[in-house]
Amino acid sequence: MTCPSCGGAIPAGANFCPLCGARLGRACPNCGTPAEPSHAFCLNCGASLQTGEPATARTPPAPAPLPTRAGSAATSVVAERRLVSILFVDLVGFTTLSERRDAEEVRELLTRYFDTARIVITRYGGTVEKFIGDAVMALWGAPTAHENDAELCVRTALELISAVAALGAEVGHDDLRARAGVVTGEVAVTVGAVGQGLVAGDAVNTASRIQSAAQPGEVLVDDSTRRASELAITYDSAGSHELKGKAEPVVLWRAQRVVGGRGGAQRTVGLEGPFVGRDRELRLAKDLFHATDEERRGRLVSITGIAGIGKSRLSWEFEKYADGLADTVYWHRGRCLSYGEGVTYWALAEMVRRRADIVEAEASTSATQKLRACLAEHVRDAEEREWLEPRLATLLGLEEGGPSDRVDLFAAWRVFFERLAEKQSTVLVFEEMQWADSSLVEFIEYLMDWSRHLPLFVMTLARPEFTERFPTWGAGKRSFHAMHLEPLAPSAMDDLLTGLVPGLPAGLRAQIRERAEGIPLYAVETVRMLLDRGTLQREGNRYVLTGAVGDLAVPETLQALIAARLDALTPSEREVMQTAAILGHTFNPERLAALIGRGESETRELLDGLVQKELLSLQVDPRSPERGQYGFLQALVQRVAYETLSRHERKKRHLEAARQLESTWGGETDEIVEVVAAHYLDAYRAGPNDDDADDIRRSGVRMLMRAGERAASLGAADEAQRHFTNAAELVEDDGERAGLIARAGDMAVDAGRNEKALELWEEARGLHSASGDVQGTARVTARIGGVMFLLGQPREALERMNASYAVLREAGDSVELGSLAQQMARMQYFLGETDKAAELIDIALDIAEGLRQQDLVCDALTTKAIVVGDRGHHNEAQALLRHGVAVALENQFYAIALRAQFNLLGELTLSDRVSVALAVGDEGVELARRRGQRQWEWTIQAGRMDLLHTVGRWDDALATGRELPDIREQRSNVIVGLLLTQVYIHIARGDLSSADAVLDAAVWLKDSDDLQSRTGYASAEAAVLLARGDQRSALHAGRIVIEHFLNDSTSVSEALHAATVAALALGDAESLRWMLEKSDAQGSARKSRRVSAHIDTARAALALVEGDAESADAAYASAERTLTALECAPDLARCRLIWAESLAARGAAAEAEALLDQADPELERLGATTWIRSAGAVRARIAAPSAVQAPA
Repeated sequence: MTCPSCGGAIPAGANFCPLCGARLGRACPNCGTPAEPSHAFCLNCGASLQTGEPATARTPPAPAPLPTRAGSAATSVVAERRLVSILFVDLVGFTTLSERRDAEEVRELLTRYFDTARIVITRYGGTVEKFIGDAVMALWGAPTAHENDAELCVRTALELISAVAALGAEVGHDDLRARAGVVTGEVAVTVGAVGQGLVAGDAVNTASRIQSAAQPGEVLVDDSTRRASELAITYDSAGSHELKGKAEPVVLWRAQRVVGGRGGAQRTVGLEGPFVGRDRELRLAKDLFHATDEERRGRLVSITGIAGIGKSRLSWEFEKYADGLADTVYWHRGRCLSYGEGVTYWALAEMVRRRADIVEAEASTSATQKLRACLAEHVRDAEEREWLEPRLATLLGLEEGGPSDRVDLFAAWRVFFERLAEKQSTVLVFEEMQWADSSLVEFIEYLMDWSRHLPLFVMTLARPEFTERFPTWGAGKRSFHAMHLEPLAPSAMDDLLTGLVPGLPAGLRAQIRERAEGIPLYAVETVRMLLDRGTLQREGNRYVLTGAVGDLAVPETLQALIAARLDALTPSEREVMQTAAILGHTFNPERLAALIGRGESETRELLDGLVQKELLSLQVDPRSPERGQYGFLQALVQRVAYETLSRHERKKRHLEAARQLESTWGGETDEIVEVVAAHYLDAYRAGPNDDDADDIRRSGVRMLMRAGERAASLGAADEAQRHFTNAAELVEDDGERAGLIARAGDMAVDAGRNEKALELWEEARGLHSASGDVQGTARVTARIGGVMFLLGQPREALERMNASYAVLREAGDSVELGSLAQQMARMQYFLGETDKAAELIDIALDIAEGLRQQDLVCDALTTKAIVVGDRGHHNEAQALLRHGVAVALENQFYAIALRAQFNLLGELTLSDRVSVALAVGDEGVELARRRGQRQWEWTIQAGRMDLLHTVGRWDDALATGRELPDIREQRSNVIVGLLLTQVYIHIARGDLSSADAVLDAAVWLKDSDDLQSRTGYASAEAAVLLARGDQRSALHAGRIVIEHFLNDSTSVSEALHAATVAALALGDAESLRWMLEKSDAQGSARKSRRVSAHIDTARAALALVEGDAESADAAYASAERTLTALECAPDLARCRLIWAESLAARGAAAEAEALLDQADPELERLGATTWIRSAGAVRARIAAPSAVQAPA
């Protein structure tokens, strides 16, 4: 007799197990019938028999309580008959393990096993009925039924068998295995049962008996289960078995593996070999996927390996797994095309088409309707749907002239997948990433950066050359996980060959294994070659030898092996393979039939034969945009087939393919324009000296130009630059070449390569000039000026632009002239030439209004606002900016709207409306995040940090700074200038080393031609120098700021403070008078009230130097009143501290004490340790009467 709990041997007459302490004598709790220790269910009523109470520490731990079924508390108990699938899983080898291990280790192991079982069963939609010792019983079909319960049950069994083996390997007990039995049949179900068994009946007992008949690591099922699940799972006959309690032998089937998606979806036509040698990688992918779902955190899994190593097979196994889970997974798969250097965003567009159920070459009207329906299903907000539709349509090539701003497009595509991930776990698999363009790589990295808070699981498959092209792929990203697939071990190769062809002679198996060198595709292709030759035939779920193999010459390389298979085809089949290789990895059978000049039915017959020979595959997944298309089973097969074509045949077929695509797609070729261009160029290269070469070349140039514009419309600047450059190399006319090179320069700027843009534009300018094209020369020269300004050469830039402006003005108003005038106005403003800026911006606005160019109107309004604001007309500036924001948002010009909002934030600050400015800043940050405008998000956040410093929210200010990229990595002079605000906080808190670090990182602003950047740096430098006691240098730095007196509340205020304190300490009345003269010359409108308060403190300092204490106190009092009325608590506390120092020095102890009492709470709240020490020094002076002079 054996123990029902641990399987140990029981001596005769024992009442308790000597190994685990389980009670042995039992009676049915339902009807009282005596039960044998081995019985799991009552022989009389079928009720479950519970195990006894534990008696020792060896007793298996009780699993965590099973969750109460939804609604059970309020649902009455109802008895029903249901068709269910029942799973019994039992551990094998646990008794041996428990004897070798400490009781605590055994308990921990069993707890992990129970947890794993519960998780896996739940993931597949099952219900855990009970844990019995180390066995688990679960069922599908009750309380909730699904159409594929049997399949889900068997999938669970296979997964649990694998999980237990992995658990055993992990704990160093390789013999630990599980076995499982599955039965499908009718049972009595007690719906709403609490504290008692859910099901009872013969099927329950049978499942337990079948489990007992299974070998370790095996899943046995009955015939009903097999029939209900064989579309997705393969089975071997396990013969007939005599089972206890059964009058007749029961036919059982051994579950081998899952071979398709749910219900057999996407199951391959040919025989699928066993999945070997990659269990660890697959389990890791599963674990990472479930962690993504549970933690609501995105992950990127990058799988690399050489051709044929098993990347696609690994992803297919993962896809089958995900598709079989109970919860819906939004699955997306897209392939990067190998034409030229890749078709821009093709893989991403394929994913969107799949989700929207749009097939390739579908008419734009129908496709747009489907896209709209898809958005209605997945995106709740109507305004957001309106924003998303044109940007997704641009990706799919459904809309010409749509949005083309890269940041805007990226944001929309990201939001689309985010809305999916908010509903269900979402998977994106990018295949053949070695062909990916840089823009797609950047989008994936962008997606993972922005969407890391959602269950978005991204998997990429690539050959090793991908990481050579993108060496920083995944660097520094916590959500990144890399898997490099190594060649399979010899034992795994043997398992693969044996699984495919049982009985394969050992010598031949060894020969194939050695030649394969761990590449599974080589082994599979060898088996397919044997199938081609008739040496093998299919029998059920495996291949069998038809006779003696004899000596077999196995090709040396995988390419040679595939070539040998192609050589064995009929001429018609070879023609199909070669022509299909021209069309791509997947292809439309109608297009292929037209190219080879055969009828569609004849072509399909040939294709189906090649599918049977496992050279091609047929896409049958109803969710795929490629459904109904054929494709090469392996990319290597396509390449070898293509390389067998002669140059003459290549040219002919590429031309036919290009012309057919243009004819078939009509005017809607934008989505495939790069493919058409690649066909023309391949045809041209195959015969560059042929009579029709010029015509083909011109067609290629025409399509490359369209491809460049298409890539530009998608924000793919790198790819657009490449297309324009390639087109320029093929044209002969200098003027045409200059235009193409200039467009390549435009794209280089968009890609952030300003030096490369200058190089290209200089070349284009030379070509225009040589051909006498004055207007063309002027247009390119203007662009050169714009980039020179970005590179920190504003004066040289303006010289170039002025020359261009004069030429373009002669030709009359144009968008180009208006844009140039607006750019020049901005430059003149930053160089301090406000009058010239005002003149130019009015010209720009006249042109913009006349041409109805709303984007130019909005941009020009912002520039005009900063010009009039500089003159002190802050209300007018705010009105212009608010209108500019409204018009920009109405037209979805988000970058322009954000520029206006940022400047509005500044104008409100200059008007001392800091709370309103903060609210505008919050709106701007939210808009920037929603629309993916990262640079503007950082810029506005930096502006908010300055405001937070002003109002005294210093901790929030520093926290905001930490959210931004390190100041040392920033190259925006605006952002770096605003980040200098941190210097003032660090100084006030006594952290001079941090203040120095910030200042050092911004030192490149010191000699900038941009006046705002230069004065911002000088202000922060003055503060540091003053803190170090170098009053003379601090005064000099402060004078740099005051000399120009720009509209910048913080830098001017801080510079005035530093210069005033330094001049007072030095007794420098002349400098103080100069400061006051400079400020008085500005007029009251150009000074904020905050700045005016600091001017009052300078006036007080001059009075003190001149010995006029009464005037000094009046000036300090004026500054205090002004700051009290504003939201500048730190400035107010500092003003009171400085005044108190003056009063204490003059013996006015009571007045000084009163001011310190007012300042102290704010100083403590700010954590301004430097100021607190100064206040303490003042109190110490007051407390030492001998040091205090008598009042005058």
